[in-house]
This record gives sequence, structure tokens and C-alpha cells, in this order.
Amino acid sequence: MELTFKTRNNKQIQAAEYWIDNSTEEILYGGAKGGGKSFLGASLVFGDAHTYPGTHYFIARQELNDLVKFTIPTIYEVHQKWGIRLEDYGSYNGQDKAFYLNNGSKVFLLACKEIPSDPLYERFGSMQMTRGWIEEGGEIVEAAKSNLWLSIGRWKNDVYNLKKKLLITANPKKGWMKRDFVDPFKKGLIAPSRKYIQAFATDNSYLPQDYLKTLESERDTVRRQRLWEGNWDYDEDKDALVSYDALSDMFTNTVVKDANKYMLVDVARLGSDTTVFSFWDGLELYDIKQYSKQGTDKTIQQVKDFAATERIPFSHILIDEDGVGGGVVDALVGVKGFTANSVPIPTAGQIREKYSQVEHFLVSKPIYSNLKAQCGWKMSELINERKVGVRVPEYRDVIMEELTAMLRDKEPDGEGRKRLRSKEDIRGELGKSPDVGDTILMRAYFELVKDSTGVDDAVLGVRMQEQTVRFLRNKNNQSINSAE
Repeated sequence: MELTFKTRNNKQIQAAEYWIDNSTEEILYGGAKGGGKSFLGASLVFGDAHTYPGTHYFIARQELNDLVKFTIPTIYEVHQKWGIRLEDYGSYNGQDKAFYLNNGSKVFLLACKEIPSDPLYERFGSMQMTRGWIEEGGEIVEAAKSNLWLSIGRWKNDVYNLKKKLLITANPKKGWMKRDFVDPFKKGLIAPSRKYIQAFATDNSYLPQDYLKTLESERDTVRRQRLWEGNWDYDEDKDALVSYDALSDMFTNTVVKDANKYMLVDVARLGSDTTVFSFWDGLELYDIKQYSKQGTDKTIQQVKDFAATERIPFSHILIDEDGVGGGVVDALVGVKGFTANSVPIPTAGQIREKYSQVEHFLVSKPIYSNLKAQCGWKMSELINERKVGVRVPEYRDVIMEELTAMLRDKEPDGEGRKRLRSKEDIRGELGKSPDVGDTILMRAYFELVKDSTGVDDAVLGVRMQEQTVRFLRNKNNQSINSAE
């Protein structure tokens, strides 16, 4: 079958030329909304599928339902532009979520949403595909992209002498696309096997003028920079507590270690959540363990085993005791329990400079809404000051995505107590619970204890189950003699 890709969009033509050459392997196409991304992807994938019998392709996006609702109609539109009916050359199997063409070619729709049993997306690495297309690359974490990349070039490429190809279509989003494609492209250092094409809505002559005016008149600064201007270096959201650069620098920062090791544990509360262990040497995160569908008895034993093998004292182990985590804390005498909604830890400065009597402290409103918010602001401070290091590159995108969603001021213009976005809002944005990010926020707890009075954290009442903390002061000097 011979098909012609007809378009008046020169950027699409350029992408198509890269698709058929013998040197390009990865193409990032995008930069603004309305650039004809979906039409391009459907044209290239199905053009190949019809041309080369028995070949295999994938179209991947975070949510399978979005592919069904938005991408499948474009696939049928592409066939109409070719002057043929897809139904005459194949069929779509809703159960398999795949197109089966009469010539033996297959096009699979893949969901890249995180599965607790496979947090690193290793399920994709075993697939055998000829070529592939990632739709809305900003939704896809780097681990998913890496394993999808491993699957292509493995099915009849040698039969037809086809170069392996991965097309990525996306709007600007800071992450692996910007790091691997856009930044090197701007510096003239992009790898020869990679191509970046910045497409704007104005490149697409098929778009209605009203739609162009809607994009151009977008009032939200960040959305306008991303979707109209195609700016990958768009301004940070005003509610962000950390910058993208500071988050990215965590993976290259040199951290001064203090010979103290810590273990943070977020215990799964729901069937879709995972139990996460993060291991720290000072402020350097050096390992992460993630488990799904396990009971508290196994988690308790794992805490004991990890504490022994990593030589971490129980006093340096903090476990989220909300929900079933409380049972884990109760079974391990000496570990600390973390309750997100408990009262914040008072700092030495607050106690010494602002309060002269116990009663004043007890009735004064805290700066933060709860302990988790206080940890969020403290961790943001540490990250912005480049004091945090991360040595788990396979979790880079997960950590970047989760902390970007979590470390945000719920009321940036408010004058009340500081509070983070709710867990429900974060889960709604990510489509999952930020289990790894939670353990990173919890690490700030031990730094807050150090920032307090200098007394042992057990004396400060680290379980934070009581809603008041009483301090006895010596009025003749500004030091704290004891705390209960």
C-alpha cells in the first residue's frame, strides 16, 4: 500500500522526513498547543503499519482512557484524509486495546500509569515492537520512556531494513524532555540520533482563528508561556516552594555527611498505595525500597532487617503512623512515629525570642497548620539551599514529579498559617499517592528537631500525639532547662 502524507504544516513534513531517514532514532515534536501533534503521530504510525505487513507499534499515554477518547478519533480522521476506511483494512479490539490490520500489523494502545507492583515500568522492556509513539510526553515519567525505548527495534526491523524510531509529542514541561532534547538543542549539542522540532499553533493552518485567539489571550502566565509561546523555560508557579533547578540539582549536589543514617517509612494505607522505605546518610538519599500488597507483619520485619543491615539506630527511624502505620510503630519500641496533622515542632528561636511564659506559647498560633506543612517548608529550604543529595537516578522523574506537586503553598496570598496542598489534590493531579515524596518530606523532621532546643528528641515528645507541649523555662537566662 502506498500512502501520501498531505499537510500544509512544514513542521510536520520535517518530522516525517526524520521518521523515514536512516539516522534519526528519537523525535521530540511539540512546544505549543495546536501544533498538529496527534495528527502527525497517527499518520506516521499507521502509515508504517499499512506499508510494512506484520510489524508492531505502540501508542502510549498515561491514561488509556485518554487514548480511547482523544487519539482514536484522530486515527480515523487520518484514514479519511487518505481517502480510505480503516474498517476496510483492519479493526479495533476494545478488549485488547489494539488495532489489528488485515496485513498482520498491530498497533497497541498502552497506559503508562504507575502500577504499584511495577514502579519502574519494567513490564514495557519485554515487549517486541517495531516503532512507537509517546503521546503527551509530559505525562510520562522517564522510567516509562526508557523501558518503552527498549522495546522498539525488535520486531521485523531487519526484514524491512527499518531504523528503530520513537516519536514523542508534547507540550513544554520541565523534566527529561527538556533535559535530553530541548536544552542540548539550544546549545547545539543534541545527539545526532535525536531531533527536536518546535511547533506552534500558528504552524497549523488548519486551526480555526477563534481557537488561536483563545490560546493567545490566555491570562494564566504559566499556561500562556507553555501552550501559546511554547516556552520550555516558563516561569515557576507562584505557589511553588522550590524551583525546578533546585529539584534537578539534588541529583548532582555534593552533600556533606554527618555520619548519621536515617530510615523513613511510609506504610501503605490503600490497595493502590505502596510501602516505601527511603534510606539516608545525613541529607543524602542513597536508596529506596518500594513494596506493594504486603501486611504490617512483613513491614515490621523489614524495618528490623534494614535497621540491622544498614546499621541505622531505631531512634533514627521515622514511620508514618497515620492509618495502619500506627500498628507498625507500636510494634517497634524505640522508633519514631510521624502524624502529619499533629502540632508543629517549636524552634529554639520561637521559644527564646517570642515567648517569655509557658502560657504564651500554648495559646499562640503556630506558623504552620500542622507538622507535615512544617516539614514541607523545611525540606524546601534545604533543597533550595542545595543541601540535599539524591543518589537514586532511577527514581528521578518520580521524585521530581511528586515533590513538584507536594511542595506548594496552598494559599500563597493568604495571611494565615502556612499549609501545603491537600493529599486529595495531589492524588488527583498525579493519579496516585506520592508515597516516595512523603518519605522525603518526613526526612525534614529530624532537621527540625535539631533546629529546636538542642535537647534529645525523645524529650520533645516526637510522637506528637498530644496537642500541647509544655516547656519549663529559667527566667534568668534564655535557655530551656527541660521539656516534657
